[in-house]
This record gives sequence, C-alpha cells and structure tokens, in this order.
Amino acid sequence: MAVEDVLAGVGPRLRRIRKERKVTLAALSEATGISVSTLSRLESGLRRPSLELLLPIAQAHRVPLDELVGAPPVDDPRVRAKPIVHGGRTHWPLTRRPGGLQAFKVLEPQRRLEPEPRTHEGYEWLYVLSGRLRLVLGEHDLVLTAGEAAEFDTRVPHWFGSTGEGPVEFLSLFGPQGERMHVRARPSRRGGDG
Repeated sequence: MAVEDVLAGVGPRLRRIRKERKVTLAALSEATGISVSTLSRLESGLRRPSLELLLPIAQAHRVPLDELVGAPPVDDPRVRAKPIVHGGRTHWPLTRRPGGLQAFKVLEPQRRLEPEPRTHEGYEWLYVLSGRLRLVLGEHDLVLTAGEAAEFDTRVPHWFGSTGEGPVEFLSLFGPQGERMHVRARPSRRGGDG
C-alpha cells in the first residue's frame, strides 16, 4: 500500500472513530488542544496528518496510533505446519525454508520395530518431549526419556523409534554435514578478572 493511500484513509478513519465515541469536534479540540478548524480539515482530508496532530488524538480516543493510520497488520508469526505421515511416523515441519537446518516435531506410534541402521550425510539432534525413544547409534543401544537429548553425526549407522512400550514424541533437528547444534551458555566470571 502506497504512503499516499494510507494518508488518504486517515481523515475518514478519524471521523469514524470520533463519531463511534459520540465526541464532538469541540470536545475533541478541548481534549487535544488542536483547533476545531484543524480537526475538521484533518477529517475532510484538506490537512495532511502529522505525528504532532495524530498523537494527541490517539491519546484522547485511547487508541493505538496504528488504528488511526490503518497500519497493515503484522504477519502471524505462528508456524502452521501440515503433518506429513511417512512410514507410520508423523512429522510436523517447524522450519519453512528449504536447505540448511531443518526442524521437525515427530510422533512415533507405539510399535516394536527391528532396527535397520542407516547412514547419510548430515548431523542430527534429538530431544524427547514425552515417552521413550530407542536410539541405536553405532554399537550403542540407548533409551532416551522425556527431557533427554542426543546429537550425532549421521554418517554413523543410526536408527531411532518407539521402544514398543508406548508412543514417543520428540523434536528432530537435522543439518547438512558440519552444521552442528550448540547450546550457548554465558561464560562464567573468573575470580580476579576486573
């Protein structure tokens, strides 16, 4: 939307808000310190709106400045991922861009499968939200429970799934080779450092 179009919509919006609140131009003038003629010209579009005029009007009407100028709404930040079912496992993609680091919420149903370890390029990080996740990694056969995480190079033969005791819900972050997940912590202050 062009700036001129936004400014052209301010006057009618000011009039609508004032009328909805059943406020006269005289009462608004008294509340804002802006003359009746200036308010009238703003509403009719004969006066260009400025911040000095719009701020006191927004305060008098107790509305955000955005409402007076009709600012476009901010995009909804929520990720509305559609689930993908593959091999009986449900994945919800949590990242939108192709390539680079990929994040998924995964639901593995209760089932006992024979592990079939595989290898491929990349690096993976798993975090268990609920249930028990069996992870076969190289010569290790581990069970991760809620709150536990594992990270590994996917060139090591690996497999993960349900222990067969119930469903498991976990987060999976996968990146191309060399992209590793790191937990950042603040360095502790050492004694004697100024």
